Amino acid sequence: MREWVFDATPLIYLATVDRLDVVASSPQPVTTERVYEEVVTDGLAAGHVDARRLERFAEASLHVESVAKTPLFERLQSMSALSDADVSVLIHAAETDGIAVMDERAGRSVADVEDIEVHGTAYLLLSCVERGELSADEATTLLDALLDAGWYCAPNLYAKLTTAFARLDD
Repeated sequence: MREWVFDATPLIYLATVDRLDVVASSPQPVTTERVYEEVVTDGLAAGHVDARRLERFAEASLHVESVAKTPLFERLQSMSALSDADVSVLIHAAETDGIAVMDERAGRSVADVEDIEVHGTAYLLLSCVERGELSADEATTLLDALLDAGWYCAPNLYAKLTTAFARLDD
């Protein structure tokens, strides 16, 4: 089974709405040391409540992996549009034939060019409905909570998602 390598944004928003159980239900959830540092270490230092949730979640359900500095790492790190956390997620997904779970456009574009499978938070919710772990109503409520917390979703994607939730829930 392939690892799902989580970037900061899905983790932060799901922690904010107290729904990290969605991450735990994904096949082999992992993140990188750099993402952990960003969402937990830096988050705790800044006083973010979601950082404590993420710390407890990582201890119980999320593997934190290191990333080697390969030639691909060096090349991606030179791209100003990518954060160090983005680079680490892409590298780990590439090295393990995993799936990068990230929402940022720059990271998703690089993943496409580098032939790294990438999906975002929306896909994570869809997969939960497909596996029967969330009903369409539960997924829509969670999607609305993420939007209320500041997560961005274009209106046309929102409509497609809620339609897909209903179709998958049948």
